Amino acid sequence: MSTITAHDTPRGFSFAEYMTCLTGIVWREGLRFLHQRERFVSALVRPLVWLFIFAAGFRQVLGISIIPPYETYILYEVFIAPGLMAMIQLFNGMQSSLSMVYDREMGNMRTLLVSPLPRGFLLFCKLLAGTAVSLLQVYAFLLIAWFWDITPPPVGYLTVLPALILSGLMLGSLGMLISSGIKQLENFAGVMNFVIFPMFFASSALYPLWRVQEGSPYLYYVCEANPFTHAVELIRFALYGQINWVSLAVVATCTIVFMIGAIIAYDPSRGLTRRGPAGGEG
Repeated sequence: MSTITAHDTPRGFSFAEYMTCLTGIVWREGLRFLHQRERFVSALVRPLVWLFIFAAGFRQVLGISIIPPYETYILYEVFIAPGLMAMIQLFNGMQSSLSMVYDREMGNMRTLLVSPLPRGFLLFCKLLAGTAVSLLQVYAFLLIAWFWDITPPPVGYLTVLPALILSGLMLGSLGMLISSGIKQLENFAGVMNFVIFPMFFASSALYPLWRVQEGSPYLYYVCEANPFTHAVELIRFALYGQINWVSLAVVATCTIVFMIGAIIAYDPSRGLTRRGPAGGEG
């Protein structure tokens, strides 16, 4: 009688299993977003305050010359709209990172990261889920802005989508990288004040860079080196069916660098999450 010996060989995960994981994480993030309605409202209040209140005061102060991608003179509200869209994604990326700090303290993130799926894929799923949420917020803002006569070309609502996805991934991966070094939830707000506000104000979100250069050449170079500036310009050009190749290259490169840094940082054998025998929260 012949004997059949079964050999245990390692088996990789199928595409369906990866998609099940992705769907589960995105669905969980979507449900959390639906249950936190104040998060949706707060995400819109900030840009709408700038659009309806600050823009009315700055309109007469900051003249906007004809600069690409615009082909004529524009109102100040039209100029800052792409920057406010990027601001929504910036705050959403940091809020998603805040949820990761909370999940890590409560044990949910630790349970997720010890699953047999690759850690990098799990973090990418979390990042993709946060980006999907930010897209809903941005398009809700565009809908409200439409009633304020901020009307890009109709095709712009489609051509801006890839730019929003890429910029959302970059800002989300930056927040994820920062969250990997936060030991306690209470420390997160202080750290964010040194990230969100400098990135937002030292950019082309609220004023053209030629205006900055006239006032301070040194600040101009800071704004040029700011990844958020290139995220804003990528969105601005895409909203009018154009591509800013320099901004595209910068945003894509920063996304890769930040994501790789986050994967390394969340690796307990090499990264910043190595805090104790329990995987521990400090």
